[in-house]
Amino acid sequence: MNGKILGKCIFLCTIFVCLLNVPFSNAADYDNDGIDDENEKMLAERFAPIFYFEKEEKLFPVAISYHLSNSNLNKSEGNASILIDAHPSVEELSQYNDADENYYLDNRKGTINDNGIIKDYRENIDILGYTVYSHVFKRNNNIIIQYWIFYAFNRGTLNTHEGDWEMVQIILDENGKPVEAMYSQHISGQKAKWEQVERSGEHIKVYVARGSHANYFRYYQGMLGLARDAVGKNGRVLKSGDYSLVILGEAGEGNHGTNQNWIDFAGRWGDFGGEEDELRGKRGPYGPVYRENGEMWNGMEWGDSLPALRNDVLKIEWLLYHFTTLYFIVLVASLAFILFSIYKRYKKGRLKKPFIHLLKIDGINMKSIGNVLAIIGVALAIAALFYPWYNVSVNIPEGKYKTPGLTEILSIDGMQGVQINLLEANSGMVQIGALPIPFSLIIGAAIIFFILGVIGIENKKAGKKYMMRGVKFLIPVILIIIGIMSLQILAFQIGEVEAAEDVKEIIKNISSHPVGGENTLNLPDYGNVYLEWGLEKGAILLLLSSILLIISGLVELMAKEDNSSPKNH
Repeated sequence: MNGKILGKCIFLCTIFVCLLNVPFSNAADYDNDGIDDENEKMLAERFAPIFYFEKEEKLFPVAISYHLSNSNLNKSEGNASILIDAHPSVEELSQYNDADENYYLDNRKGTINDNGIIKDYRENIDILGYTVYSHVFKRNNNIIIQYWIFYAFNRGTLNTHEGDWEMVQIILDENGKPVEAMYSQHISGQKAKWEQVERSGEHIKVYVARGSHANYFRYYQGMLGLARDAVGKNGRVLKSGDYSLVILGEAGEGNHGTNQNWIDFAGRWGDFGGEEDELRGKRGPYGPVYRENGEMWNGMEWGDSLPALRNDVLKIEWLLYHFTTLYFIVLVASLAFILFSIYKRYKKGRLKKPFIHLLKIDGINMKSIGNVLAIIGVALAIAALFYPWYNVSVNIPEGKYKTPGLTEILSIDGMQGVQINLLEANSGMVQIGALPIPFSLIIGAAIIFFILGVIGIENKKAGKKYMMRGVKFLIPVILIIIGIMSLQILAFQIGEVEAAEDVKEIIKNISSHPVGGENTLNLPDYGNVYLEWGLEKGAILLLLSSILLIISGLVELMAKEDNSSPKNH
């Protein structure tokens, strides 16, 4: 009897031990990607990003339920929009998995031409909280950890659209060691070695551009790109404990719960718009699985294709970001030095009326003539600050970019820097690149320093200063011409996109004669396109100013010889 009891006990204990071992020997892998779900969660939490936003950012990572609950599910057919469902559910979205069918989720709260969506989001931000999605999977011998971020609206420098999907990812090698990171930026991105990535422990730091939500490795990046993103670490900071981290399954039926059926949705997460909206970046983006033709979701190919983070370029970006601060430091230091030099001349009794050498005009002589020419040169330089320096205008009679007559499409001046016209309604000129402060402020300060610098100096020194200032006023004009000539290099980099050959032809005409010209091009899609380009009044005034100052400097040097006299002791 005791033997039977003992046998039963052993049998029950064996079953109990087996039951205890079930979770460990059969770990759950509901998305069928070869990594058990608990490990996916552990890895996602281990490297979860810290997001740094610019101080004026209005939109933050939000759950897709916000967008879905406010959107109509539509289908675009030609110029018509067909309503499929006014209240689409997450579960039904997986039915619309053909990207060629042009389905889209159109937010009812606003359009790309107003702030309706942003206003509604801001009113509900405290209720909505913050959500980040993570996709963890294997590729060859690597494990890739992706963090997908959805924003309700994108208002970038060069594009505006409803909905915005962005992503950052980390690559682990076969030993589970992080080796690389990749951050999305507009239609491309950037990759960096793990040692180049800023981190807090193992949590990567991501610096998010205002409006466009492009992701950067440093807070001072973004100014060198065409979009000229505003980035910083002076706004909201979201650490891993501040947002909900949702682990995503894989694409395809059976690889995720029905509450994640939106993964398979092949439509746009925002208004579809017209045909030209695709080129102008006004259509809503595809979701994670379909972004960049699926390459972003698959991770490795997309990441390998990205340009690498370069330390030498980072130094330039740091200087540009801090340019205003550095500029004013140099400005104050230079002003202090000039005022000290003036004080020394005063102490030595070398300051005589008129104190400013430019105003020493006492009859018809070389010194007076030189000063008159210099004064005219300075006046022309000041006037140049208020006029455009370069302009490109176009008249397109037909096609998607038809213009109402001759229309300015590129402008360079001292106040706004470089601006382009996207040729869309209610857009006008958009600034795409410039120093953080206007060129005019730099030139204006240089003129002030020049005037202060000729207080109490002799003819010979004044002549050298006049000539040097004249040469420096040539620099902006030379840089503009070099920049326009360099556009031809850009033409060869334009990929296989619609109208690429037409764009190349336009750029070729302009860059081959950078000083100016006009031409009529016969382009298949746009008819007879009339082009007009060249240096504008501001640049011409700077050139005249430069010439007059150089001549005035030569005259001043001659005046020293003609008017030399023994020094009084």
